[in-house]
Amino acid sequence: MIKKKPLLESIAPSFGSSIAVDNLKEFNAIHPASWHYHPEMEIVYINGGSGKRHIGNHMSYYADGDLLFIGAQLPHFGFTDHLTQNKSEIVIQAREDFLGPELFNAPEMAQIRQLLVRSKQGLAFGPAIKDAIGPKIEALIHLSAFDRMLGFLNILQELATTKDFEVLNAEQIILESKPQDTQRLDVIYSFVGASFTRSISLNEVSDKVSMTPQAFSRYFKQKTGKTFIQFVNEYRLIHARKLLTEGQLSITDVCFSTGFNNFSHFNKTFKLATGKSPSQYRNEIQKVVHAQ
Repeated sequence: MIKKKPLLESIAPSFGSSIAVDNLKEFNAIHPASWHYHPEMEIVYINGGSGKRHIGNHMSYYADGDLLFIGAQLPHFGFTDHLTQNKSEIVIQAREDFLGPELFNAPEMAQIRQLLVRSKQGLAFGPAIKDAIGPKIEALIHLSAFDRMLGFLNILQELATTKDFEVLNAEQIILESKPQDTQRLDVIYSFVGASFTRSISLNEVSDKVSMTPQAFSRYFKQKTGKTFIQFVNEYRLIHARKLLTEGQLSITDVCFSTGFNNFSHFNKTFKLATGKSPSQYRNEIQKVVHAQ
């Protein structure tokens, strides 16, 4: 039986405010992340910790916190759980027209307007802008509604003018999800997240969404642009980077702990995805850590 989840997230700012600002660390520890979307744009500041990004068709690993901008209607997973070890996860959510439909058409708002367009693809900001803006995002929680609005506009302007960012999804992709597709993908993604450390057959995963293996393969490729095997391996590689960064397991143990049952295949897949072998990746991470 497919367990239904609240996939269209309903966001309600506090009384007297058009912007929702919350610390979701405790919320995410209680409620597992789901594949969801909402009509509000979202800025996420994760103070410390490490984890996975899954935004649209993009998957990657972050370390030492993160600063993200997720455009309206762009499906995504939550970013922290009990393993992330972050200090806080501050989320700002607001409609693009939270100050009226014409505000961002004003000439003074041209750069922010371009930021909102880019955010439809998902944006991840670099360490310098994250460290500069993160405390300002955390401070919003304690401000009055009016000062919060001014602070939010200033944050948008700073994000709009920096070049220290990465676009997470291909430029041509506009990612808006129908509720029924989001529900299916949530079931699939949640299942992979719980099972990627072992072998997963097409029969098993297709049965989760009441489809034949052939229909499931076509559907998944159409919705994500990837085969299911590509997706699972991508998920495994993200976890492998986390384990390699932590440095506690041998590379052989990392291989088998992430669901690869062949060391040669693990090395080849890792190098194809990152341009480096697992040992090269770990050595470079250790050099960065020791240099700090």
